[in-house]
Amino acid sequence: MDAICIALITLLTPLVSATIIALFLRKQGTLAAAISTLAAAVVAAGALTLAFTGAHFGVDKPASVEWLRLGNFTLSLGFKFDDLAALMISIVGVVGLCVHVFSLGYMHDDASKARYFGGLSIFMFSMLGIVLADNLFMIFIFWELVGFSSYVLINHYHEKMSASDASKKAFIVNRVGDFGFLLGIVLCYWANGTVNLNELGAGHNVYSTLIPLLLFCGAVGKSAQMPLQVWLPDAMEGPTPVSALIHAATMVAAGIYMLCRIDVLMVPDALTVIMWVGTITAFYASLCAITQSDIKKVLAYSTLSQLGYMVAAFGLGSLDHLDESTKTLITISAGVGAAMFHLTTHAFFKALLFLGSGSVIHGCHHEQDIFKMGGLSKKMPFTFVTFTIGVFAICGLPFLSGFYSKDAILHLAQEKNMAVFAILALTAVLTAFYMFRMWKLVFFGETRSHEAAHAHEGGLSMTAPLFVLAALAVIGGYTEEGHNIYQNLFAGVWSQIPHAEGAEPFIMSLVILIVGAGAAWMLYKPAATDTLEDKVPSLFGFLAVVKASPDWIYDWYVAKVQQRFAMLLKFIEDMLLSGLIIRGLSGVVGLIGIGARALHVGNLHAYVYWFLFGTALLWAYAAGWLF
Repeated sequence: MDAICIALITLLTPLVSATIIALFLRKQGTLAAAISTLAAAVVAAGALTLAFTGAHFGVDKPASVEWLRLGNFTLSLGFKFDDLAALMISIVGVVGLCVHVFSLGYMHDDASKARYFGGLSIFMFSMLGIVLADNLFMIFIFWELVGFSSYVLINHYHEKMSASDASKKAFIVNRVGDFGFLLGIVLCYWANGTVNLNELGAGHNVYSTLIPLLLFCGAVGKSAQMPLQVWLPDAMEGPTPVSALIHAATMVAAGIYMLCRIDVLMVPDALTVIMWVGTITAFYASLCAITQSDIKKVLAYSTLSQLGYMVAAFGLGSLDHLDESTKTLITISAGVGAAMFHLTTHAFFKALLFLGSGSVIHGCHHEQDIFKMGGLSKKMPFTFVTFTIGVFAICGLPFLSGFYSKDAILHLAQEKNMAVFAILALTAVLTAFYMFRMWKLVFFGETRSHEAAHAHEGGLSMTAPLFVLAALAVIGGYTEEGHNIYQNLFAGVWSQIPHAEGAEPFIMSLVILIVGAGAAWMLYKPAATDTLEDKVPSLFGFLAVVKASPDWIYDWYVAKVQQRFAMLLKFIEDMLLSGLIIRGLSGVVGLIGIGARALHVGNLHAYVYWFLFGTALLWAYAAGWLF
């Protein structure tokens, strides 16, 4: 079968699934779940087939059709499939299938299961559209569809006010970033006459700082970078498998993928801004995670921090690399390579952690407070082992996937900017600290609630995805010899990854792990209260303020600035538009009507007088006596 046909089938299958569920299966949750999961399996098979066969199209072999023409403007829908797209579509396919299978058990008794799986299918379709798009307008169309499907899935438990508020918050905040993104696309088209990725990649572009920064606004919203990071922690109100798929592995990673797609438009000043936004977000989120008691909120802030790592890596830019075979210096897109490498490993171990937390929540009868858990290593041994692999992977234990990708980013930062390197290294210490805090409180000590005392493992549909993702969290990076385990797959991305030589990366990672994890292990005791809050309340309070400050600022802005400005506009509208213009003109018209009505008195003699008066006026005008 032709590669483009496989890509079309891969893209359209989840759309067909969502359509069937929406039209015919809204009351048949079990059948809807089966169809959606089958569609996810087709997506995974199609994605891996395209990747493993090395199919490339969209550069030498354009694959697009004209969809809309307005004058000289043409909007086309087409595919660009290269190593970057092959890597991303493989992640979406594999993680998406794992989440679907896990959801079969997790959402088994949910009354709105059909709507849930329909939402998953429309999300898969939207995300695949972003990955395969060959131009920025097409990316934007599917970008908005991803926002819509995210809104639907976050709002799954819509009867809860917190879920309803969280979905609206996510939708509104993302629209702020998307407005800048759309402006960037329009400006790019105006400056270059095209937004086709192949044509932009051919060079001869108009380079400016404004265009990439406006396009970066889209990534700031979708990948939850400061100052638009406030929606992601609240989005944990959605079902836990949704958090694994959308808010850990795919949707939030779309911003990173988009940045790598537009790398050809970047200029040094824009990259500097992007680098610092990512760095500040990574550090800020790691501080916020320390005080969280909800297991999903800890992982949410961890996701924010890791996304900051990826954005910072991209912003660090290119690197001169010595080619040992030719002994010449070559410039590689190290930022793209490091960002996509960490995106890949993060998708595996963070999806594992979220699904692991889902297993814990399900086993504890939907209890999410880590201070009400404890002792689960004995109650849920399989979840404990796989979750532990995820914890050590994100903390950068040598020979696990997270070690290699974090090392690539830290090495790049060390080469390019020591201040960024110091902040990211400190962030890595904090990551180990809050992850081990959560790990110890959840799995060790005695059970601290009735729910934890009666915890149990889920069925095969919930444990099998954990096994697959745990395996990928182990081998998803490089082997210890530094050879690419993916062989020749994704070579266009992997060849850009920077490497540190010798034992330095291992020593640095072990030091970071020992300092961060050791501090958490010694400080926290499995208890019903937060040890840090008990022993150092001032520090805990400060961290709580740091976490809450952005929401306070936004609340103040909405109440004191935006709302008052809206009230001013309403006053102007009431007085000027509705009052003076509309009511004023209606009053004039009314007076004219009253006057005209007064002329119709029903008296023939009066009408004769008016006729004669009008005749005289007409004669005077014709004779030139008037006007």
